Amino acid sequence: MLSKDYKNSAPPILREYLINLSVIKAKSEKTIEEYFIDIRTFFRFLKVHRDMVSTEVPFEDIPIDDVDIDLIRSVTLADAYEFMTYLKDERNNNSSTRLRKTSSLRGFFNYLTLKKHLLEENPLKELETPQQKKSKPKFLSLEQSIQLLDSVDGKYKERDYCIITLFLNCGLRLSELVGLNVSDISTENYIRVLGKGNKERIIYLNDACISAVNEYLKVRPTDGLADRNALFISAHKKRMSTSMVQKLVYKYLERIGLDSQGYSCHKLRHTAATLMYQHGNVDVLVLQDILGHTNLSTTQIYTHLNTDQKKSAAEANPLSKIKKK
Repeated sequence: MLSKDYKNSAPPILREYLINLSVIKAKSEKTIEEYFIDIRTFFRFLKVHRDMVSTEVPFEDIPIDDVDIDLIRSVTLADAYEFMTYLKDERNNNSSTRLRKTSSLRGFFNYLTLKKHLLEENPLKELETPQQKKSKPKFLSLEQSIQLLDSVDGKYKERDYCIITLFLNCGLRLSELVGLNVSDISTENYIRVLGKGNKERIIYLNDACISAVNEYLKVRPTDGLADRNALFISAHKKRMSTSMVQKLVYKYLERIGLDSQGYSCHKLRHTAATLMYQHGNVDVLVLQDILGHTNLSTTQIYTHLNTDQKKSAAEANPLSKIKKK
């Protein structure tokens, strides 16, 4: 279902596309909202760029409900590049954000061209994507991970320990962990996880996870719950929110001195992936399935090697001992 904002402010042609993303493509509500915002920003820019609105109207108040196929057919590749320049210079969008907006526009114009046949040719098919710097993911070392687990205590120690254990062992996204239900835990020692795009995947639990889950279930509240299905329950008998879990993780990171070093729930996901790859020799394709990545290229950021591994690789070369006679 589309939110009220989409229904009231999106023109019919865009609303139809967003419905297609929801119903046919099974995109998540968050993804659809991002597409809507990106495309809305483009049409607002286009109106300003072509003097179609008064300069007295704030950019964020420019309506797009009157955008029709005639305006869309007038869009050129030059318009798109002007828009990308505007995003970089005026809105200070980084390459990652501009890449997403490029993808949003391409998807919309591809839909109009290939699915609806309202355009003879996609004017943005040659639109190049911004270059992204591929930075290595930040993660905890094995020793730091153990310290983090050892730092857990307090009234809700079983719950908190279980949360951090699942992050560090299963590589869950924050939204995936918060969305877990009791029924998602199988007696055959795996959990069903609902990931991006409402795609379900199975993650098998190791001994540490099984023990942590069982210990938490012994003390998990069962009476007066606002959501009886939720696995992780707050002090107010509600499903824990993403902000609650973030604060919980920050609290324990602070205890081991990592609060100000850019670590977060997502860094625990990075940690799980890195530890599985570096210490567990997990195949990258298996890792892709565990993490729920659509593209293998996303998973390959975890195949970075540490200094010791690089040294070992150099020494392993059969020519490493050959010297000039």
